[in-house]
Order: sequence, then C-alpha cells, then structure tokens
Amino acid sequence: MNILDGLLKALQLIFSGDPRIAEITLRSLFVSGSATLIAALWGIPIAMFLGRSNFRGKFLVKTIFSSLIGIPTVALGFFLFMIFSRENGPLGFLGLLYTPTAIIIGEAVLVAPIVVSLATSAIEAVDPDVANLAKTLGASESQATFAVLREALDGIFLAGIASFNRAIGELGVAVFVGGFIAHVTELLTTGIKLEIDSNNIDVAMALAIILLVMVFGINLALNLVQRRKK
Repeated sequence: MNILDGLLKALQLIFSGDPRIAEITLRSLFVSGSATLIAALWGIPIAMFLGRSNFRGKFLVKTIFSSLIGIPTVALGFFLFMIFSRENGPLGFLGLLYTPTAIIIGEAVLVAPIVVSLATSAIEAVDPDVANLAKTLGASESQATFAVLREALDGIFLAGIASFNRAIGELGVAVFVGGFIAHVTELLTTGIKLEIDSNNIDVAMALAIILLVMVFGINLALNLVQRRKK
C-alpha cells in the first residue's frame, strides 16, 4: 500500500465514523484529560507556593521540576510498571496494572512538572503589587493569593494545554502500564504502534491524523483566544 492509498483509506475510516476509531479517540481524550486535571490539582498549589515564596533551596526545587519535564517516558513507564506489578510491586494489590487508571496516574506524574514549571513562571511574572493592593483593600491572605492566580490565569491555562498535548502524545507510560488491550487500554498512540505491527497502515494513519489534528486544533484555538484578548 502506498502513502496516497493509505491516506485515502484513513480518511474514509475517519469520516465514516468507524466505531473502533471513535472508541480509541474518546478513550484517549478521557485518559489524557483526566491526567491533566489531576496534575493541575496538585501542581497548581505547588506552583503557587513556589511562585509566592522565597526560601533557601527554591532554585534547586525549581530546577528539579524543570529537569523532570524531559524525563524519558520509557524510564518512567518502567518504574511505574514495577510499582504496579501484581507480583512484587508495592501497589500491586490495587490491581491497577493494565487499566486506564494506571495510564491516567502515569500520565499525571509525567505532566505534573510541566504544570508546576510553567505555572510557577506565570505566577512569578505577576506584579507583586497585585497581592499588596488586595491586602490593602482588606483582602485576606487566601483572597490575595486568588487575586494573583487570576492575573496568572493565561499562563496557567497554557501550562494545562502543554500538559494535555504531552499526555495525549505519550507512548512509553501507556505501553508499560496499559499494554495493548483492545476495548480497554488502547489509545491513539498505542493503537498506532499496534496497527503498524499488524500491517494495518490505513488504520494507523487514521489514528495518526486524528492525533495530529487534535493537537493542532487545540493549539490553534488557544492562540486565537490569546490573540482576541490582546
């Protein structure tokens, strides 16, 4: 099969609403979206602390999070596999290995450094007078913190988008803790790998097109929103 034939068949699968393609796409959106949300729930409070505090070792902590952005997904996937392993893993008793939940946890760990690093930078860029003015007007410490958070919202939103893009395009973690279980853990990335190995180039190409369009569409929408605000 040449590239043109594969592309045409891939487009036919997409526009015909192939049930398997739709299932894999929706599962990928759910898994990556959940992972990004979880990472934000623990990452943004850490970013708020780092962005608004000065303490000895702050530079080292920020450096660690920045370095973890580039962590090899194969290495992270392997360590998570050992943790969730039903035989010797400390969390093996939970039965999470080869489930969507394991992939969500793995992707959340993977993208959390992105959330923390980008959100911290956005918060540090906020004028300190914002919090001081809020306190002058009678705001409590928590209210002043939320005032800073509102000012940094664009940067935090960008951190979320970057994290989602990283999660949905991830392969290493998904392979190690999710496997290739059809109708259970198969995602766009693992589906591409599986279909290539099975010589189903048209299906692999369809999944790849959906993945690329999804990432491009999200970033385009973000840029349009930011441009409109400006």
